[in-house]
Amino acid sequence: MPATASRPIPAQAGIGLRSTHHNEFLARRPNLPWVEVHSENFFADGGRQLQVLDAVRRDYGVSLHGVGLSLGGSDPLDPEHLRRLRRLVQRVEPALVSEHVCWGSADGIFLNDLLPMPYTEVALRHLAARVSAVQEFLGRPILVENVSSYLEFDGAEMTEWDFLVQLARRAGCGILLDVNNIYVSAENHGFPAHNYLRAIPAELVGEIHLAGHTAVDGILIDTHSAPVTDAVWALYREAVQLLGPVPTLIEWDAELPTLERLLAEATRADEQASLAGCSNREVIHARVA
Repeated sequence: MPATASRPIPAQAGIGLRSTHHNEFLARRPNLPWVEVHSENFFADGGRQLQVLDAVRRDYGVSLHGVGLSLGGSDPLDPEHLRRLRRLVQRVEPALVSEHVCWGSADGIFLNDLLPMPYTEVALRHLAARVSAVQEFLGRPILVENVSSYLEFDGAEMTEWDFLVQLARRAGCGILLDVNNIYVSAENHGFPAHNYLRAIPAELVGEIHLAGHTAVDGILIDTHSAPVTDAVWALYREAVQLLGPVPTLIEWDAELPTLERLLAEATRADEQASLAGCSNREVIHARVA
């Protein structure tokens, strides 16, 4: 089992590394500072997936991104899921670990989606306690990501961005700010996306996500199956101007392009950050104490 931490993650663009590209990635060793992988894909006791991750972490920074904890759910946190996550964290020693501000299961039934929270004080206390419990179990802070949404709960007591910031403050975690998700939700619900960005304190943001979305019957869906749109690139430039340099990930999970195309998208993200006036490549593990 690896005994040293993976490489640090600089404020540059990386890619989501999926199994389709594992062999080519290891053969080519592209000029890229870091990658992100879905934690649950590496929960097995052994096998090819873990061998790949062990090889990758020797030369690249690694971020572990979870999708299955259902942090905001009403079921107890799954102890086996947490145990496997902690084992993986101890093996990989990643620079960043993240999960989502959402729920995805109820009464033991998993819905295969990242569903938004009701933005109430009760939900905020519940989620903050669970994030704190996860961090205590892992022995490290995590980042929490805003999700896209297509419906809203009645009875909201605060905005989504206020909820996210309060969660980070109360739980002592950082924020993984998904700029595409902000854009998708803003278009779906009719709020100005820049209001969201301007409410997020820079010191809380440890990572940014960029992805593509799809329009279906007048609704934008966060599909991760297309290139980043011009509108999202513009919002990203605004985010960088407000937040400064932040590690930025290109997410592409469906209808996967070639590895070359993914690397080109990462290069474009770096170019967009430079256009926004942030060419400083300082090393960032996560902006949380």
